[in-house]
This record gives sequence, C-alpha cells and structure tokens, in this order.
Amino acid sequence: MSKKGGQSLKETLQSAFATSAILIAFIVSFLVYKYIMGDPANFQGGNPEGSPIAGNYLAMIYKGGMIVPLLMTCVLVVITFCFERAIMIRKARGKERVNVFVKKIQDLLTSNQIEEAKALCDKQKGSLANIVRAALNRYRELQEDTSLEKDQKVLAIQKELEEATALELPMLSKNLVILSTLASICVLIGLIGTVLGMIRAFSALASAGSPDALALATGISEALINTAFGISGSTLAIVFFNYFSSKIDAFTFKMDEASYSVVQTFASTTKR
Repeated sequence: MSKKGGQSLKETLQSAFATSAILIAFIVSFLVYKYIMGDPANFQGGNPEGSPIAGNYLAMIYKGGMIVPLLMTCVLVVITFCFERAIMIRKARGKERVNVFVKKIQDLLTSNQIEEAKALCDKQKGSLANIVRAALNRYRELQEDTSLEKDQKVLAIQKELEEATALELPMLSKNLVILSTLASICVLIGLIGTVLGMIRAFSALASAGSPDALALATGISEALINTAFGISGSTLAIVFFNYFSSKIDAFTFKMDEASYSVVQTFASTTKR
C-alpha cells in the first residue's frame, strides 16, 4: 500500500470514529437524561413533571428541558476528543523524547551512519520518525547518484521532507476543528435553552393570573441550568483546543528542526 493510500485509510477511519463518537455521545446523553435524571424517585410525589426533591441535582438538571441532552452530548464529545487528541499526539511523538531523538539523528548523520539512523527511526516510530525515515531512504539513494549536481540533490531531499511532512501534519490537527466548533456552539445552545426556559416560565406566570414569585424564581433557575452547562462545555473546549494547538505548534517546530538537520548534514557531507 502506498503512503497516500495508507493516509487515506487513516483519514477514513478517523472520520468514522468522529461520527460514531458523536452519535454514541448523544445516545448516552439522552438515556442518562431520560432514565437517570428523569427517574420519578428524584421528584416530589414521584412525578417528573412536578418539583425536584430538595437538594436533588439530577432532577434540577432534568428540569432544564430537552436542550440538556444536547449540551450533555457536547460536553461528552469534548471529553472524548480531548482523550483522542492526547493519545494521537503522544503516539505521533514516538517512544523517546523528541529532543533526544533529534539529537541522536543529528549525531548519526554527522558520522554518516545512515542505516543506524533508519533503525533508530523504526524503533522510535511516530510522525517525526516517519518523516525522517522517508528522507533517509532518499538520502542514501542520492548519495550514490552521480548524475545529479549537489544543489539538485539538496532540493530532492527537501522535496522528500516536504511531502512526508504534508502527509503527517493533517493527522496531528485532525478533529481539533470539532473542539473549536463546540467552543462556540456550546454557549449558543445553552442560551437557546435558557431563552426557551424563560419563555415557559413567563408563560406559566401569565397563565396563573396573579404574580407568583416562587414559580418565577423556579422557572428562571431551571432555565439558567442550560447557561451553566453551555458555559462549562465551552470553557472546557477552549482550554483544551489551545492546549493541543500549542503542543502541535511545538511538535511542528521539532519537525522543521529535524528536517533542517537532515538537509544541512547532507549538504555538508556531499561533494557533488
């Protein structure tokens, strides 16, 4: 299987994972909302349409309405993709620390130990090792090629590194767009739930025919549950999106450093 074919398969599997994760999160959220939060035992008189038992937070959240399962889905998706990105970035770094790996590659290339450097890449694994491994394969071929000028060989190495990097980088930032999207829409969904809750509260108050401060306060508190949920989900998504973005930027810098080392070492050790 070619590199591009393998990469396409990975992308397809990750897209399927993303879709499945969202659907499963919604199903789990709905079931928890309906049968755990909406359990009659959580409400006075055993009636989910009635008032929650004092201090029963599950029932209080349930009273936030049908927007609650959507917000729970958003939070579960954020948590799921936080774990998924953490695992993928850890896998992309490889077994050994990136700084140590880059230093060892530099030392091996300086002493022209190409096969040892390849073996180190095979042991390290990960995105950075894949990029260096692809360059080293081309590195050895160009060393033995006498038909090209030195500048042409250097350009060929650079092109190989660019192609390998272009295949690896998208996998690092995959699904981050989901976190960035949830960071925005969690608050909006929460506000929609709050507005709908306020409408219900004031409608009930108007239907009563007389001011009922307790009913109004209860309705407002129920509506604000959606806002609290939405803000919590959005905060979580923003924090982890920025965290993973900084990790990816740092890792990309190490990729560039390793690529530069390979090119410079090749240029300095190649006579023609």
